[in-house]
Amino acid sequence: MNRNNQGFSLIEVLVALLLTTVGVLGMVALQGRSVQYSQDSVQRNVAVDLASELIEIIRANPGETFTNTAPAFPMNSGLQSTSIFYKAKAQNFSSPADCVASATVVAKTAKEQRDCWASKAQALLPGGSTVFTSDTYICRSSSAGNCNGQGSMIEIRLAWQVREGACLDAADTNNSSTICTYTVRVQP
Repeated sequence: MNRNNQGFSLIEVLVALLLTTVGVLGMVALQGRSVQYSQDSVQRNVAVDLASELIEIIRANPGETFTNTAPAFPMNSGLQSTSIFYKAKAQNFSSPADCVASATVVAKTAKEQRDCWASKAQALLPGGSTVFTSDTYICRSSSAGNCNGQGSMIEIRLAWQVREGACLDAADTNNSSTICTYTVRVQP
């Protein structure tokens, strides 16, 4: 008797179902990771914009940053060892105030601009004032991560809160930090 097996066997159907399931699970994992990367990207872009804004505020107020400023001197020189723009880690700005700016009022003084910037940073970065006070700093620095009040660079580190394992910082090798940071060093 000649038998012709036609159609699929049950084993072939199960193998096809297994391969399809593995593919779908891989796509779901990829989707979750892409959401995490997108959120990290959004928060880092906010931090970059905030740092750039602070740099421009500092440059617009050279009298608060430099010991000698133009036009009295040919050029700005000598960073001050203290400034209203400097903020140590685990501390707040000296004599902070509420932001005076609104839709009809513009912050005019360097202190008002700084305080409005700080309010904006606390509102836009997750973690608010707690993380802003504990992990954000702005300082005069001679080398990366060294707030020694020397050198010709200003280092700005902004921090924000994330859930555990969601921070994509290169320094977080075991992926357990709940605080992400963005650091930039500039010569004003």
